[in-house]
Amino acid sequence: MSTAAPLDAADPLAHFRERFVGAESDLVYFDGNSLGRPVAATAGRLGAFVRDDWGGRLIRGWDEQWMELPTRLGDDLGRICLGAAPGQTAIGDSTTVWLYKLIRAAVDHVVRTDPARTEIVIDTDNFPTDRYVAEGIAAERGLTLRWIEVETSAGVTADQLREAVGERTALVVLCHVAYRAAWLADAPELTRIAHDAGALVLWDLCHSAGSVPVALDGWDADLAVGCTYKYLNGGPGSPAFGYVNARLQADLTQPIQGWMGHADPFLMGPGYAPAKGMRRFISGTPPILGMVAMQSMLELVEEAGIEAIRAKSVALTSYAVELADTTLPAVTLASPRDPAQRGGHVTLHHDRMRAVTARLWERDVIPDYRDPGGLRIGLSPLSTSFDEVERGLEAVATALRETS
Repeated sequence: MSTAAPLDAADPLAHFRERFVGAESDLVYFDGNSLGRPVAATAGRLGAFVRDDWGGRLIRGWDEQWMELPTRLGDDLGRICLGAAPGQTAIGDSTTVWLYKLIRAAVDHVVRTDPARTEIVIDTDNFPTDRYVAEGIAAERGLTLRWIEVETSAGVTADQLREAVGERTALVVLCHVAYRAAWLADAPELTRIAHDAGALVLWDLCHSAGSVPVALDGWDADLAVGCTYKYLNGGPGSPAFGYVNARLQADLTQPIQGWMGHADPFLMGPGYAPAKGMRRFISGTPPILGMVAMQSMLELVEEAGIEAIRAKSVALTSYAVELADTTLPAVTLASPRDPAQRGGHVTLHHDRMRAVTARLWERDVIPDYRDPGGLRIGLSPLSTSFDEVERGLEAVATALRETS
């Protein structure tokens, strides 16, 4: 007898599922933390944009609305998902480019004011792009990386960060939710520890924005970066976002000086003069089509409420852990068992999970695989049902038996 049916019947957010393309199919989608399903309303929104805004207004669209869309939509994102007051968030570029711009701007500022601060603190299981960008900037600027060694089933703790930071620390780079284990960092405490040591902090929100409540202003965060194609359902390659606390904006010089960040973009003068406020952190022409797509999901998140979305996320991941405990005795949990320490996905460990994942994909059950031996179950709260979780875990059990 299904244990999912009563959970779906009692789910106050269940009706949102029908507003996503493909959610009515039998496919089990366990990868919403890598690429969210499209919101059904997005197709009409994009069609109207092509017909009316792009096709109808043509170049006039820049003057009428597109020039301001990166910061206007950034303010919406900040209000709905990030706990950020207006004027601190902008959308555009990729996560990698935002990481480069903000890490480089932060360390240059700190080193200018205190040349002894020559270290970037980052953990060994931080997302690869974060580590690679930090390595490149350290080499470029003659800085040192100080590594925090973490278990792949956990993340950075307060004690570990206290031990790592000090009078040489310029910047700490941390993930709010660990991409592999879903470890949910204690952001307020870790931010305070870094600040007490005299350092700045950059938060990677890629695996939390739209799924886990974020309070950047409340944390007194300095900088943040995140993508919009996971829980924000902006589509493949949709633009990323950057956050710079208002108290820092005038002090930071972003290193990719493009025409859109100029104080007067159409002056076309011989020198660069940065715009005031958050606009100075924009570089090139904004990806308007990608921003159009993500607006539909932002509307759903606002309608449902981020706290209700988090409650559904906790319920889904807890149900997945419960089913794994009872139906997958050979599997170990590679994520925190306490849901208060866990983001929106769960990783299950077994030596055969690579083969299991390949077999599941052939059967329209779509999880992610992450070394070592991790099957990652990403459960996007508004588009995932408890029945989908139950059917997916049954398929995992079958595939494990078949690959033994």
